[in-house]
This record gives sequence, structure tokens and C-alpha cells, in this order.
Amino acid sequence: MATRMQGPPQLYASLLVAVGGGVGALMRYQLGRFLTHVLGVKAVMTFPWATLTANVLGSLAMGLLAGYLARHGQGGEQVRLAVGVGLLGGFTTFSAFSLELMLLTERGQTSYAFLYAAISLLAGLSALYIGLIIMRLQG
Repeated sequence: MATRMQGPPQLYASLLVAVGGGVGALMRYQLGRFLTHVLGVKAVMTFPWATLTANVLGSLAMGLLAGYLARHGQGGEQVRLAVGVGLLGGFTTFSAFSLELMLLTERGQTSYAFLYAAISLLAGLSALYIGLIIMRLQG
């Protein structure tokens, strides 16, 4: 006999993910608009600053969330669904990262493609690690 996973009912869980995802997607869109305003159209058309920024900030937030959930288990499944799966899933843009990386490569901008991939991976992993450390240092 299969055991049922503990957590919120499926409809409620789906609602948490959907609402969080909608908020995350809206945040991602507004970040892109903000960076276009600050950096200018030419800068954001030359290099995918918005996607890079969303991935690094999202990685930091995921590290903070993972550290928080590891420390404070109660209510964790609802928070994980709403924030981790929903909000951060809607905010971070790894599928857009993949597309933009390929577009840079296809346009012959291999230096930008390499730089973009390296910064995204190193800064994202570093930000996640920093988030975990920050949460582990909370007493």
C-alpha cells in the first residue's frame, strides 16, 4: 500500500504554487523593465542583464529559503510550495538563460556567451551558498 505524502491538499498546494508563480513572474517582468530604464535599451539588448540579475537574486533567495526551512521546519511545505516552487520558480529564468545563451552563441558572440554562462553559474552558486551561510549564522 502506497503512503500518502504529508502536506497541504493538492488543490491548495496548486493554488500556492500558482499565486507564488504569478507574483514571481510579475517581479521578473518589473526587474527587466527597471534594468532597461537604469541601463538603457542598448545595454540590455547587448547582454542579458535582467536574466542574469534574476538568476543571481533568485539563487540567493533560494539559499535563504532553504536555510530557513532547514532551521524552522513547521509550516515548511506551504512556504516551500508558495515561495520556492512558485515565487522563485516564476522569478528565476533558467529557461530564458538557456535560450539567451544559445542566441549569443548563434550570433557569434561566443565571448559574451561564455562570460554569461560563467557569471550565471558562479554567481548563482555563490549567492545560494551565501544565503545558506547567513541563515546558518542566525541563532
